Amino acid sequence: MTTEPKRPPPLEDQLCYAIYSAGMAVQRAYKPLLDALGLTYPQYLVLNILWREDRQTVGSLAEQLALEPSTLTPLLKRMETAELVQRTRNPGDERQVLVVLTDQGRALQDRAGCLGETLLEASGQSPAELGDLNLKVRRLRDGIYSRIGRWSLDRS
Repeated sequence: MTTEPKRPPPLEDQLCYAIYSAGMAVQRAYKPLLDALGLTYPQYLVLNILWREDRQTVGSLAEQLALEPSTLTPLLKRMETAELVQRTRNPGDERQVLVVLTDQGRALQDRAGCLGETLLEASGQSPAELGDLNLKVRRLRDGIYSRIGRWSLDRS
């Protein structure tokens, strides 16, 4: 007697696909605005972190983005070439590379302020609905990372 292999449910029934495709939809909604700013979505994420707290190590940025530092380094190099950030060695610990906003990178903060409004408009959701969804997705993310031991950043 042979048992048929267990097949995954259709993609549209899988939470992982819903989250992935929703992320892609958000990026597509942001794309025209990011293009006008001369940014990619990953660059926008890095800038968001630095706008909140400038002068961070590559390791700290990578941790907050749930990336490996080696994945982030080429992105930071392109941002440095575009004069959005500057990378320097930490004088207190030469092993660390610090990432600091340039005046040009800092100036983009005011111009990028409309992205949240774009998501509200594109989604047809209220701020409260999106806030609730954000909280639920963050809880899911944090619960998964707490069990797989992969992301150590305190996000409370």
